Amino acid sequence: MKKILLLLIIFLLTAITTRTVLAQDVGVGIYVINLGKFDIATGSFTADFYLSMNCNSVCISEDFEFMNGRATSVDKIINKPNEKFYRIQANLNSPINLKRFPFDTQRMQILIEDKIHPVNEIRYVPMKKESGIDSSIVFTGWNIDEWEAVTNQHEYGVYDEVYSQYIFNINISRIVVNSFIKTFLPIIFIVLVALFTFLLDPDKIAIRLTLLSSSLISAVMFNISITNQIPPVGYLTFADKFMMLTYFILLVSFVITVVLLQLFEMKKNELVERLHRTTEYSMFIITPILYINLFVFFI
Repeated sequence: MKKILLLLIIFLLTAITTRTVLAQDVGVGIYVINLGKFDIATGSFTADFYLSMNCNSVCISEDFEFMNGRATSVDKIINKPNEKFYRIQANLNSPINLKRFPFDTQRMQILIEDKIHPVNEIRYVPMKKESGIDSSIVFTGWNIDEWEAVTNQHEYGVYDEVYSQYIFNINISRIVVNSFIKTFLPIIFIVLVALFTFLLDPDKIAIRLTLLSSSLISAVMFNISITNQIPPVGYLTFADKFMMLTYFILLVSFVITVVLLQLFEMKKNELVERLHRTTEYSMFIITPILYINLFVFFI
């Protein structure tokens, strides 16, 4: 009986040792030399990069795949027993987050896994010295902020397997000044037109009402053009919140003007003059405060 237990212990130790020996560390590095247009509607982009793989012994596998896309071309430049070097062009996609649109930041990802060997056979290790982004890349409409290379364990519960996953992240952000001018400057002028109507004398209420109606229609049309720039999402973007505040300001202005018109027609000149003086300049103070709070607390 003791001999049987001893043999079982030896067998288990041998199995564990063999399993550990089979686990191979594979250093992975990515150097990006070109990036194609980032499609905000789908999160798709093209990437041209060098991929280097260094094994701590003879590489047991060269079968890797991209988990968020497909390679259109793979050219093997170095093919040594423990070192592989490729130039790859790939069509990839990444999740998008538009909550801060048009001041949003996005993360472009390159995800690599081995096709056959799970994590107990191959473990990816980031080689940060061999990784990076070429400084000559010009990514139109975006700033390339930084990159990071990490590894993760991707679990496939249905197959009861875990694979080592290499992740190369490229963080990008919109150019703030351009985004502000293209998205918000037109609507700011629309709001200014509405505010300047409060400077008109009470006997020109009809003209004020006409200008406010035109401003409201213009705001709606411009909101439609902003919405068409991004895909439908299940949450409010910052641009949506900005337009909701704009609608509120225009609606309040419209209601005040209608009340003034009604009071004017009822010949209540004292109430008309009092309401006119109260709102004539106060709207120029309240409106900027509302927008500043929006940018501070909701962006």
